[in-house]
Amino acid sequence: MVMIMPIPKPKDGETKDEFIKRCMSDETMISEFPDEKQRYAVCMTQFKEGSEKKMNPAQKEIRLAEIRALEPVQDNENEMIVEGRAIVYDSPTLMYEIDGIKYYEVIVRGALDGADLRDVPFKYNHSDNVMVMARTRNKTLELIPDDKGLLVRAKLANTTAGRDLYELIRRGDIDKMSFAFTVAEEAYDKETRTRKILRFKRIWDVSAVDIPAYQDTYISARNYFEALAEAERQAAEAAEKLRKKLILRTYL
Repeated sequence: MVMIMPIPKPKDGETKDEFIKRCMSDETMISEFPDEKQRYAVCMTQFKEGSEKKMNPAQKEIRLAEIRALEPVQDNENEMIVEGRAIVYDSPTLMYEIDGIKYYEVIVRGALDGADLRDVPFKYNHSDNVMVMARTRNKTLELIPDDKGLLVRAKLANTTAGRDLYELIRRGDIDKMSFAFTVAEEAYDKETRTRKILRFKRIWDVSAVDIPAYQDTYISARNYFEALAEAERQAAEAAEKLRKKLILRTYL
């Protein structure tokens, strides 16, 4: 697999001219975009997107995972514990398909290093209208990073809502959870059309979810990969125009 290193990003306080100069001389950029006009266009786009991101903070994204209820132990039969593996490292997932072209996403090993995991609540459908079921702040929710990824274990509150949710998970009526996050660093492998999440910025919440929550995940993935598809289409059009110009020059 060919790994495309991250395209340079504007630094705080860096002017457009300073960034363009640094971007144009970057070894990875020269290798990936040997044509100077194309490299300049990519650098300009990167500067514009970087400026927009500073004005508009990173958007929350949502991904799905499995969840299950653990059977109560004999010493404490009143505990209602559910768990699931929210993140699996180095496991490519098909996220979206556009015109027969498949786009994937993979979370690289170590992406949780330095992520903000403080005060993460466990919710139902990511809703603020339902009482919180568990929370990292009081250690009723555990987010456990390990070599495989991230294990989530929640000790649900002994409330009507908590008991109902535990029973629905135990019976299998609800068998999915999802987590909301923002990304600090990512890369894109053009050869395999794979987005690589290199580093998470923050995990916002974890939720048990029912079927309607799938739509949030779909929209989150669709927005990202449609933007990639559009960028690839524009790059292909630019390359085709350049090819035609070179052909015309050859015969004129």
